[in-house]
Amino acid sequence: EHLATRQAAGLFDVTHMGVFLTEGPDAAVFLESVCGNDILFRNIGESVYTHFMDPDANVIDDLIVYRLDREKYLLVVNAANEEKDWAWLNAVKDGTVLVDRERPWVSAFGRNVILRNLKDPKEGKDMLVDIALQGPLSRDILCALASPAEERKIRRLNRNQLCESVVADIPVVVSRTGYTGEKMAFELFVHPDDAVNFWNAIMEVGTPLGLLPNGLGARDSLRTEAGLPLYGHEMGGEVNLTVGEAGFLPFLKLNSAWFIGRDAFVKREAKRKGIVARFTFDEKAVRMAHPGDPVVDIKGRMVGKVTSCAIDSDGYLTGQAFVDKKIAVEGT
Repeated sequence: EHLATRQAAGLFDVTHMGVFLTEGPDAAVFLESVCGNDILFRNIGESVYTHFMDPDANVIDDLIVYRLDREKYLLVVNAANEEKDWAWLNAVKDGTVLVDRERPWVSAFGRNVILRNLKDPKEGKDMLVDIALQGPLSRDILCALASPAEERKIRRLNRNQLCESVVADIPVVVSRTGYTGEKMAFELFVHPDDAVNFWNAIMEVGTPLGLLPNGLGARDSLRTEAGLPLYGHEMGGEVNLTVGEAGFLPFLKLNSAWFIGRDAFVKREAKRKGIVARFTFDEKAVRMAHPGDPVVDIKGRMVGKVTSCAIDSDGYLTGQAFVDKKIAVEGT
């Protein structure tokens, strides 16, 4: 499954992911308050990777925000955090949760918004779930199911761009995003009633080209090979790594306006002693490294802990570990 995604395409059932909609005149300003990355300056049809943090800069979740329209944003969050994220967003909107420890009387900007959970059956025809099609042949497979006009729309998409389309006679939001590290990759949002037919249509076209349906094992090994974080491993969770410790500092708008957790993050970042680094083993057929396993230097001193490990495309163990900054240098 891993190799099929790298060489042809992989199809992933990620309908368990949380899908929220934020809409209204204050939607962008509200998201600026609760997200660490820039939201205001995203054009319609663009997406961005970002984080929710609490007032102490603990990571609540990482997510992708998609701008569907002038006052309409789609948020896709981790399935394990869906309930927590939904409660947090609503509490911030309602002003019932602390958002700034230094100024406990303040509330977030832009609370004139409507929050909707698009996996909730009460959303009816507006419900959406996520199916991911990843790999070098993914666009060709998708376009084989589209009319010439829709094909042109899909082929014009650059990375992190999206459009509303019709594929296999099914309305779909097509986004050129994914979490496998593939340059050509899509996340496809369809109504749950259409999900099975949509999946089967993609399989029918893609199977002769080498497409395989992929499980969560391949999803984890692909993202690990690409050096992408997983909540609870490379950030947040029991280890409680910050965005900076995860190595994703460029995804925080520290030179711009206030957002929840900004001031606390700056203080924690100034004291940071480690960072998540990527590693690979130099021999095959060795014991798998597991999260929590110690990393030692050449003298046997413990300098970090493994956060993720998987087998890469060449058959070597590769992964990520939180290590002291002084050894997070290529070649150590």
